Parts: sequence; C-alpha cells; structure tokens
Amino acid sequence: MAYKISLTGDTTTGLTQPSPQATAPTTRRLVGLDLARGLAVLGMFTVHAGPEPSDAGLLGPLVEATYGRSSALFALLAGFTLILITGRREPRTGRAGRQAVAKLLIRSGILFALGIALMALGTSVDVILAYYALLFVFVLPLYRLRAASLAVAAAATALVLPQVLYLVKLAIDGGSWSDTVIAADPLAGLTDSDGVLDLLFTGPYPVLTWIPFLLAGMAVARLDLSQAVVRTRLALTGVALAVLGYGGSWLALNLVPGAYAAIAANTDGDAPLSAWWSQAVGEPTDNFREWLLVAAPHSQTTPSIVGATGVALAVLAGCVIAVDRLPRFRRLATPVTAVGMVSLSAYVLHILVIRAVWEDELPGSLRELFLFFAATMLFAVVWTRLFRRGPLEYVLHTATRPARFIR
Repeated sequence: MAYKISLTGDTTTGLTQPSPQATAPTTRRLVGLDLARGLAVLGMFTVHAGPEPSDAGLLGPLVEATYGRSSALFALLAGFTLILITGRREPRTGRAGRQAVAKLLIRSGILFALGIALMALGTSVDVILAYYALLFVFVLPLYRLRAASLAVAAAATALVLPQVLYLVKLAIDGGSWSDTVIAADPLAGLTDSDGVLDLLFTGPYPVLTWIPFLLAGMAVARLDLSQAVVRTRLALTGVALAVLGYGGSWLALNLVPGAYAAIAANTDGDAPLSAWWSQAVGEPTDNFREWLLVAAPHSQTTPSIVGATGVALAVLAGCVIAVDRLPRFRRLATPVTAVGMVSLSAYVLHILVIRAVWEDELPGSLRELFLFFAATMLFAVVWTRLFRRGPLEYVLHTATRPARFIR
C-alpha cells in the first residue's frame, strides 16, 4: 500500500494500490523521514534533560551538536510534512485544497493551545510547539510553489529576516511601547514571557527567523527522493551549507576587527572564540552588530540559519539513504523510527515527566539521559506495534475530521 505521514509524524496507509516498483522506494523514503524526526526529538531531549557538553566526556561534541540543530531539523521536517498534507507532486486545489488548508489550520490551533499550556507549566524547557503552530500558518500561503521557488524563498528569508529581526529588537529595546504591549498581552502573564512579542521576535524560536527552515523542508518535499542522485545531491548540498554557515561565521569573526572583543563584552558566556558554532558563547546582553556574524545555536543570525539548515538536510538525506541501502541498519534503527512516528506524544510526555519528576532541576547526567531515551523508545515501539497513531496524534487526526465537510 501507499503510505502517508501526518503533521506530527504518524504513518498511515492509504487506499491506492501503486505498482510494486513504486511501493518500495516510497516506503523507504517515509521510514527515513520518521527516523530523522526521531533523531530530532531525541536531540531535543538531550538539550532539555542532558548534561552540559563540558560534563559529557567523550560524548561532549555529540551533545553540543544537538543544541539548536535538532530543533532546526524538527522545523525543517515540519515544512516537509506540510507539503505531504497539501499535495506533494501536485498541490491540491479546489475542494481538496481547501480541506487540506483547513486541516492544517485546525492542527495549528490545537498545537498552539498545547504549546501555551506546556509553557504555562513553568519548566526550564523552551517549548517549541506554539512557535511551530504559528510557523505553519505563516508559510501555508506558499504551499503551491515549486521546489525551485521554495528554495529561493528559503535562501532569501535566511539572508534578510535575521537583519530585520536585529532592527526589530533595537526598536523593542529602545522604546517603552513594548512594555505596554507585554502588559496588555494575556499570553505574557500566562507563560511568564513576552507573549506575542516572544513568539514573533524575542523567544528561542522566533517565527520571523525560523520561517527559512520550514521553507527549506517544503522545497525538499517537492523532490523525488526515490532517486539516488537526488538524495546524493541533497546530502552534498547539506554539507556545503553547513560549511558555508559555520565556516563563513568563523572567517567573518576572524576578519572583522574587534569582533571577538565585542562578543566577549556583550554576552554572558565564557567562550567568545566558539561563537561560530557553540552555545558556550552564551546569550547577548545587548544588541550589537557583531552578533550578526556568529553562528551559535539559536543566535537567529544568517550564518546560524544556513549552517543549521545544512546539518538538517545532511541528516535527512543520510537517514533516507541509510534505510534504503542498509536493511540491517533500518531494523536496528526501529526504536528511533518509532519515536519519530509518535513524535508529538513523545515530546509532550517528556516535558510532563520533567515537570513531575525534576520540576526545575533537570537530570543533567548521561545515565539519566540514556534512561530517558530507553523509556521513550520502549513506549514508542510498544505503542506503534499496537496502534496506528500515537495518542496525541490520534487526537489531532480526529479533530481535523470536520474539514471533510468543507465544500
């Protein structure tokens, strides 16, 4: 049978009977997407519940690699899934198109409410779901564009929007109007944040600068990943973008006089020399121009977005190639793939566990992190053997049924 992936990663069978030649690559391709999504979720677990890279010993570089890049992969796959829902080879039009748009809007509304509820729990986790929901709404009007147009849009927004965000933050910090907006925003009080301003501009996943990730995923979804040459080119493109983003940041920081000194003076970290790739540089304490040159995770800069997009593309291509070429690897990766199939449920569950067990104190050790991984993968494997969708994935699927009545 043909397979489809829903907004949150659950795999369901369709009603069409394609030719045998078409069945195999399609199945492998979707397993690769679930595997990549599972890696993204486990990567975010590492950021939220794992040790600092400096405390992880030999695994420190691997822990460091999950910062910012796992959430970027998650966002890129969200763009891919948006295209799966609205029509991959040919964008849905007419009644089918309206129904697909309605499904996405309903899902976005539920994800937004769920994200706000999780933020209101007050954990130290930067919950992505509310931002994720808004991103779907912002990029949805572009779902009919072809791969080339989406790629151009992704590149253009990656180049322009970080600079726009810099100007917006200057305006926010330079006037009292933002305090008035925050004081009148009910979301701000509920989530102990800047509310709408946080979601759009000042938060860890501001919509303004995370749009390129979804657009890149939408562009990839238009490609025929059953072709080996396409997968190879995607992997090489990912590597090239990673080198361009992180290497370009390193080069710029070393060429611009006084760049490292400005970073050291205006950040709360203790490693300004790692600003081209590491979270150890800390957060900016002031809006300064040199920050636009860094590629540290969540720095919301062009180098950071380009580099993280490259890593995400390389990981996605690697997952698709691996499950296609290595059947044994595909079987061994089943627990991670299962996590990708119930990604929303696993993500929400891990935040609830952190709130219930650790409250404000996260595990912070590799031993507890691996126990976290094992429990999540066990849940995912058992659940996917018994049910077609994860528990929250089923809720979303059921909630979108009214979209069928749209004419």
